[in-house]
Amino acid sequence: MDPIISAADLLSESAGPRPPVLLDVRWQLGGPNLRPEYEAGHLPGAVFVDLDAELAGPPGAGGRHPLPDPEEFGAVMRRAGVSAGTPVVVYDGGLGWAAARAWWLLRRTGHRDVRVLDGGLAAWEGPLTTEPSAPAEGDFRPVEGGAGLLDADGAADLARKGLLLDARAAERYRGDVEPIDRVGGHIPGAVSAPTSENVGADGLFRPAAELAERFGALGAAEATAVGVYCGSGVSGAHQVLALEIAGVPAALYAGSWSEWSSDESRPVATGPDPQ
Repeated sequence: MDPIISAADLLSESAGPRPPVLLDVRWQLGGPNLRPEYEAGHLPGAVFVDLDAELAGPPGAGGRHPLPDPEEFGAVMRRAGVSAGTPVVVYDGGLGWAAARAWWLLRRTGHRDVRVLDGGLAAWEGPLTTEPSAPAEGDFRPVEGGAGLLDADGAADLARKGLLLDARAAERYRGDVEPIDRVGGHIPGAVSAPTSENVGADGLFRPAAELAERFGALGAAEATAVGVYCGSGVSGAHQVLALEIAGVPAALYAGSWSEWSSDESRPVATGPDPQ
């Protein structure tokens, strides 16, 4: 199944006999909750899901956005109307990070029929509504193990033996700046691959062939396994989604740099070279 859907195709499917469940995951890093924007206008039938409160656990030793408790995540999805056999489409304001996080979590917990709206709300040309959505309770029950997950040791091992991609901006990878975490730099052996290069100037994902060429040039074609990390496991999910479009399976280090850098015993590399 294609992991993304165009705005035109979503408009058509929403009017069809089996419309997808819609999740609005608008979010901004370090900013206020975007429920007011949802209430001001959203896709008809869409349910708002709060990334910080419902797609992540409390920040701590596991990073700024550790994975949510599976049972709590399942309850959020059922409230949103998600059932095991229903298609799901997730969207955000257009950046794609938050939508990809929801996509990855659903894939991780066993729901296969989930796609991200390519370009997010910015690409949508259909109607919007301010009417609150109250879908029937779904029956989705999370099952662990549906998508690749790395811990800190697994990420370090993959950086040595496979391909570990750092999805943050290049200046954070190099350690030139670090606006959020304890120290700048990257996991030794990780390769810089900024998430911003997954999309074109129009905000849509680059074609699959272009993404395959991009990741192939970074070493994905020869790697025995591929993993991704970012700052806190959000933009990294966008990279996993881009790799999926390119036909490359990849695991996510959910704790990412926020977890890695919090432990002073873990090594840190700086500069443009992986090592």
